Amino acid sequence: MNRVVVIGGGAAGLMAAGFAAYYGADVKLLEKMHRVGRKLMITGKGRCNLANNCDIDAFMSNTPVNNKFLYSAINNFPPQDIIGFFEEQGLKTKTERGNRVFPVSDKASDVVDVMRRFAIKNGASIINSEVRAVKAENGAITGVATNDGFIPADRVIVATGGVSYTRTGSTGDGYKFARSLGHTVVAPKPSLVPLESPDNDCRRMQGLSLRNISLKITAKSGKTVYEDFGELLFTHFGISGPTVLSASCNMRDFSEGYVAHIDLKPALSPEQLDARILRDLSENINRDVSNSLSKLLPRKLIPVILDRWKISRDKKCNSVTREERRALVSLLKDFDVEIIRPRPIEEAIITSGGVKVSEINPKTMESKLVSGLYFAGEVIDVDAYTGGFNLMIAWSTGRLAGESSAYL
Repeated sequence: MNRVVVIGGGAAGLMAAGFAAYYGADVKLLEKMHRVGRKLMITGKGRCNLANNCDIDAFMSNTPVNNKFLYSAINNFPPQDIIGFFEEQGLKTKTERGNRVFPVSDKASDVVDVMRRFAIKNGASIINSEVRAVKAENGAITGVATNDGFIPADRVIVATGGVSYTRTGSTGDGYKFARSLGHTVVAPKPSLVPLESPDNDCRRMQGLSLRNISLKITAKSGKTVYEDFGELLFTHFGISGPTVLSASCNMRDFSEGYVAHIDLKPALSPEQLDARILRDLSENINRDVSNSLSKLLPRKLIPVILDRWKISRDKKCNSVTREERRALVSLLKDFDVEIIRPRPIEEAIITSGGVKVSEINPKTMESKLVSGLYFAGEVIDVDAYTGGFNLMIAWSTGRLAGESSAYL
């Protein structure tokens, strides 16, 4: 019977511990926080978007960083099986817009409870203890040094997460363990993170949430790096929301900055939008332009649009020229926001970067450098867009690491 120590009681660690124990290993899961699943508790705004109801091809296309490395893991535990796993554990799920899967209860705590029970039911021991170092001799794992002493082990699974949301316990410990054993760690960067802009218009529209907009991010060179459709939020520092978080995954070099191009009316062609504007102006023919846009635009957006349109606010609707209408159409179809940097990594949903994938066996999650050392979840240099894909990385790599550690 293999003695397996799992470091980290998050999504990947709980899955790894449960499956390692299920396949017969003697498992100890060590979590330095007083409760497991702290980051799970806050995912999906406390509802926990635990998966995406998609096929493997869609999963791969939504995983921009090192997706080929995950081929074995996700085929071993594909999206439908992940959803089925939670149903089998007694957690009823539902699929919402964008194929996002949530518990029917809308409670992330139910996901944590299911995972804790799964690990304990299969025989894993959950211990509140902080790991100081992972030990190896002659290229093979011997155990871990903790605050409470040395724990011998034949296998160690590092599932400590990244460095985002540090209050949940993700403080980069896994990177330290990996480096101490000879592994390369790709420098962590924020991913799925809001974006900062020097544009005061964002601050003026703080709190305004827009649905059904089209977002395009371009580099200063003009090259398009990302396009999406969905929701966007203006904040005091810039922009956020699901489309922005996913866009951030593709923005790797902020040395020259980026520009966000927002199509506020993507369902309308320029010609259709011009006709709509003409109709609204005609209905308010003797009113000021500033009082004629309430059917077309949210209240907080109107003053900003008027300023960018560079038209007098008391100009009468019946005096707006065709050229001025066309200028408004262009503005609404391409509302640009300069982007200078991502928000700090502490505010990122996930960490991009981590243990270099070329040093991990993708078929087992075992280190190629140290026998008996495994990695799972966010500590590895893999990450995906928002929508449940990152948790599927955690579930699939956690399961593969757990199974492999029990068998090998």
